[in-house]
Amino acid sequence: MKYTFILPFVLFSFFTFAQKKILDHKDFEIWNSIENSSISSNGDYVMYSLEKGEKDSHLKIKSPKGNLVFEHERSGQGKFTYDGNFAVFSVKPWKDSIVELKRIKTKKEELPKDSLGIYNLNSKSLTKIPNVKSYKIPEKLSSHIAYTLEEIKVKAKKTDSTSGSEKDKKDKKKTKKVSKDNGYHLVIRALASGREDTIKFVTDYKFAEEGKKLTYVTTGIDTDTDGGVYVLDLDSNIITSVYNSKKAKYHNLSISESGEKLAFVVDTDTTKVQIRPNELYFWNQGNASANKQLDNPSAPDGYMVSSNGSIAFSKDESKLYFGLSANPIIKDTTLIDEEIVNVEVWTYDEPTLYTVQELQLEDDRKKTYLTALDLNSNELTQVGTTEFPDARLGDEGNGKYALVNTSLPYEIEVQWEGGSRQDYASVDVSSGEIKPLLKGFRGNLRLSPKGKYAYGYNFKDSTWVTVNLATSKLTNLTKGKVFYNELNDSPRDPGSYGSAGWTEDDDALILYDRYDLWSFNPDTGTSKKLTNGRASKTEYRYIQLDDEERFLNPEGKWMLSVFNEDSKDSGFAELNMKNGQLKSLVSGPYRYARLQKAQDDDAIIFTRESFTEFPDIRYSDLSFKNPTVLSNANPQQSEYNWGTSELVNWTSLDGIELTGMLIKPENFDPNKKYPMIVNFYERSSDGLHRHRAPNPGRSTINYSFYTSRGYVIFNPDVQYRIGYPGESAYNCVIPGVTSLIEKGFIDKDNIGVQGHSWGGYQIAYLVTKTDIFKAAEAGAPVPNMISAYGGIRWWTGLSRQFQYEHTQSRIGGTPWEYPQRYIENSPIFNIDKINTPLLVMHNDADGHVPWYQGIEFFMALRRLQKPSWFLNYNDEPHWPLKLQNRKDFNIRMAQFFDYYLKGEPMPVWMKRGVPAIEKGINQGYELTSGKQD
Repeated sequence: MKYTFILPFVLFSFFTFAQKKILDHKDFEIWNSIENSSISSNGDYVMYSLEKGEKDSHLKIKSPKGNLVFEHERSGQGKFTYDGNFAVFSVKPWKDSIVELKRIKTKKEELPKDSLGIYNLNSKSLTKIPNVKSYKIPEKLSSHIAYTLEEIKVKAKKTDSTSGSEKDKKDKKKTKKVSKDNGYHLVIRALASGREDTIKFVTDYKFAEEGKKLTYVTTGIDTDTDGGVYVLDLDSNIITSVYNSKKAKYHNLSISESGEKLAFVVDTDTTKVQIRPNELYFWNQGNASANKQLDNPSAPDGYMVSSNGSIAFSKDESKLYFGLSANPIIKDTTLIDEEIVNVEVWTYDEPTLYTVQELQLEDDRKKTYLTALDLNSNELTQVGTTEFPDARLGDEGNGKYALVNTSLPYEIEVQWEGGSRQDYASVDVSSGEIKPLLKGFRGNLRLSPKGKYAYGYNFKDSTWVTVNLATSKLTNLTKGKVFYNELNDSPRDPGSYGSAGWTEDDDALILYDRYDLWSFNPDTGTSKKLTNGRASKTEYRYIQLDDEERFLNPEGKWMLSVFNEDSKDSGFAELNMKNGQLKSLVSGPYRYARLQKAQDDDAIIFTRESFTEFPDIRYSDLSFKNPTVLSNANPQQSEYNWGTSELVNWTSLDGIELTGMLIKPENFDPNKKYPMIVNFYERSSDGLHRHRAPNPGRSTINYSFYTSRGYVIFNPDVQYRIGYPGESAYNCVIPGVTSLIEKGFIDKDNIGVQGHSWGGYQIAYLVTKTDIFKAAEAGAPVPNMISAYGGIRWWTGLSRQFQYEHTQSRIGGTPWEYPQRYIENSPIFNIDKINTPLLVMHNDADGHVPWYQGIEFFMALRRLQKPSWFLNYNDEPHWPLKLQNRKDFNIRMAQFFDYYLKGEPMPVWMKRGVPAIEKGINQGYELTSGKQD
């Protein structure tokens, strides 16, 4: 009898422990992401941070074998010094502590501040410095670090005399305090010795990139001491005073790579005069002080020295580049509010739409025009002008020519064309001679690394072009060849596949077609194919392993990414440019990404991921043999029911062979019937092997979350016919759904659909044409293409017209050219045919899709008393960004689908809403007692 009772208990216990957990919303908070991964220059260490949910980061440093070398809680933003001997990072206060302090109304200035961590990788010792506001390390120097402090608290001296106390009070009143205007205390620390020097009240500081110099601006030790600009020699510890002026303001401090040259802008006027008397100063090592190079009276007519434009030296340090601004519009400051007219005057033929002007107002006020100063001849050349305001330098500022352009003659057309045309010219940086190159070019020209050529892709002709800047010769490299997007299904000229860059000395331009790399002679247009991916539908792309690489080595070994269009498998390959041989290094049914190489070693780190495999960091050499998995970010995943991903195929109603992703629960049983959610946008199947960790997404369902809870997810690719985007979605999606129903494991009576923005529009259209979906969530949908055509994209100020005539909305013309297309593709005109319950999310600060579109949709549904709910997250943009709002959206969407597709009880917010008087107090997540009938 004993065994009769014990055995069932043992079996029950085993089953209970073997059963995997189901993901819930609270589990979002225990999932880690990997942030800021990096490898030291010698390849001996790898650093990264784990961020749990969206809380504190945990910094880790590991050896190539995966051994933990160092870790620190609530730390991130780690960097190795150039020689790899030190790791520096920020230490944040505990986020939960900050929350609690805010809860008791602690003042901002009294909240805990960040600390700086410095870890010596040789001695394995840690130095922590509290109250650090900012820090910098040189790019190519490893001897020092500099950081500023929020404050330095000095204990007050005790005194017994009354007169002394009065004196203390008087001195305290005069005491200068750290602030944005006064500056912060700067500490320069020698990393090896730990020796520190402090400079008080610093407003700006910069290391030279290679030379052992640091420059800084200080407002002075106290209110009576002159501030100025100084240069510190980090070897000798000698400080050179470059410029001194009491009460002056300093802008755009810039030091050359060698540290031997310095430039900045000074404003010595303490009044509020509108035209600032800025002066440009330059210092050369060996000079006693900086010399004035330019002021407003000596600037070219119509221009003045600007405090906004950046200052930079050419690579060879023979030229100084800075910005001049146009003379400003003077405001009458004597007027009071009652005398100022506030009216917007919009005109039909002004180049830029008024809403765009408003958003660009501050940028326009700060607009500068690139100017060159030859430091040998002291000659000034204005490169950018009001006629050609945008300028690019060649050969890191050493080049003979600069490339200038303007879109001003074509700005009106941007309203309906989208992409702008440009007029291009070259400017001789020494003489100022300007040569017109191309007019009305639809695309962006860039300069080759040595500055010999301008090159770019012409959308109008679907052709890559080069222009020899010495001869002005135009060469159409790919005319008549297919180097444009072969899958383009929008009413616009197809884009390109991009370029890998140039070989040494601008000898060849490397371009991509759909699959392969090609080498082109920039003058003759002759070409050579470097890979052969088209035959197997394999895409090859160049990976730059050296951040400072300017040229592709024509005789070296090139690292390529590999992606197969059919299987979605990926990997890395090596192309030997000496013999043309291509060698596969690693490949498989995964997504390989985030490849980084050590600066002075062949060591690399990379990630491998799939739907089931988190992209942990892997360490290897360039052979990719025997990689070590360094991180284990989410070991808890094995405890949860997850999912699997696969490709499915079907034929659209237009006879097109299509592909999509099918995501199944981990414990999938083909003999069961599963509820299914269809989620799509345009084409997504290339993301088959993408890992989707549980997180409160801002606009879409989380695949792993829903499959864990017993849903099947279907993401179909859509191919569009211009003029009929809604019908195209129907013709592609619905046959895909029915093909899955025919397989026998989908519950045809419990299918939902979800999408956002363009996906939201397509869902709004679909539910007017079919009742196959039992429930639908449409985020930021456009139900009325006619009213949406005339809307504004408020984040950019642009008109939405181009979107319908040329890009995503794919109508292909205006409402007066194709009125029927606008009506047929607008769900609002068939909204009475909707029988599917709808959840709509559209926020009142949406800068992409006008909020009134969601209002139109919901108000029509409400008028017809169709089951529908509307979510508006106040002051949120196109998607909810705040964590609490994203969590809320995910909870409500899951409850909505669970109610309709799984027969779970209805939540209170769906039953009775959340009245305005309860907003922010009662969320209504509680489930009612009864299930769906």
